[in-house]
Amino acid sequence: MNTIELFLKLLSFESITPSDAGSLQFIKEYLSDFETIEIDKNDVKNLFLYKKFGDGAHLCFAGHVDVVPAGDGWSTNPFVPVVKDGIIQARGAQDMKSGVAAFVQALKECQEFRGTLSVLLTSDEEGDAVDGTNYALEILKAKNLLPDFCVVAEPTCEKVFGDAIKIGRRGSINGVLTLHGLQGHAAYPEKSINPIHQIAPILNQLAGVNLDDGDDFFAPSKFVITDIRSGIEATNVTPGKLKMMFNIRNSTKTTKEDVEAFIKSKFKHLNFKLQLTQSSFPFRTDPDSKIVKDLIFSIKEITNTNPKLSTAGGTSDARFIAKHGIAVVEFGVINDTIHAPNERTSIQEVEKLYEVFVNLIKKF
Repeated sequence: MNTIELFLKLLSFESITPSDAGSLQFIKEYLSDFETIEIDKNDVKNLFLYKKFGDGAHLCFAGHVDVVPAGDGWSTNPFVPVVKDGIIQARGAQDMKSGVAAFVQALKECQEFRGTLSVLLTSDEEGDAVDGTNYALEILKAKNLLPDFCVVAEPTCEKVFGDAIKIGRRGSINGVLTLHGLQGHAAYPEKSINPIHQIAPILNQLAGVNLDDGDDFFAPSKFVITDIRSGIEATNVTPGKLKMMFNIRNSTKTTKEDVEAFIKSKFKHLNFKLQLTQSSFPFRTDPDSKIVKDLIFSIKEITNTNPKLSTAGGTSDARFIAKHGIAVVEFGVINDTIHAPNERTSIQEVEKLYEVFVNLIKKF
């Protein structure tokens, strides 16, 4: 089986979160000469495969086999991959069975390495991610099997294959602000406290405001309002309460405590309640790390492209890997149809990704 044949096989598994639909068992059997640790919790399956060649560094390739639901608007069956004009269309084609196929095939064919090679796969990256990679890493830590370096094969490229790798990710802070007023008749505004009127002059101090200036690697942490609702859908009733929801993809320069202080400074004269949660924390791998330098070298070698170092986009399981002090990077195919109808990628990209990973293993 070559890389593309493996890729098509993986796409045929209807592995909607948290189901792996049998794909992890298939990969386990495909890499039968690797030691196996199965780490399952609740409905989530995690698979760790490793092979020690020597006493050198431990390099891990990580990813997920689960995909989001197909949704509407597909021109073909999303779980029957279609190949046409060098393009492969199916759910998971970009996110991220292309990456899984590329590194599994590279490891399958590897005959020589100075240290340990491993694979960490989960069926719960697109979901809550509580029982997935995050949990599996705690088990591996207890077994003293955490890797030194890790590559997560999420789709990272923007316009041309090889043009971007991710050396970090922004965090994500979610907020719900409830502003309390006093409901009453709209004809008697003096007898009411209208929270919509209270927040109106403050909104331009919140919406789209940068909470820091960013730096060479991170964009500024921007205050993004995602929902505002108030009232009872009656024209003659002044509302008594307003709820505003917001999200901040934060750099390393802004913390949850900074956000709390910012909100309090704007609403200190009003009756409000604030709920803040942080679903992920920002991280950045040192650009001078061996894994970053060697991956850049391999990308240049295979694609003649000099990748930029990015921290853009949403979150990934790399955030869990980084918190264990593991130098982690992300690299995969072009990201332009993930989670969309007719998700697709090219045969050439997947083959090149495999070649990059083969080169990287040799470089190590």
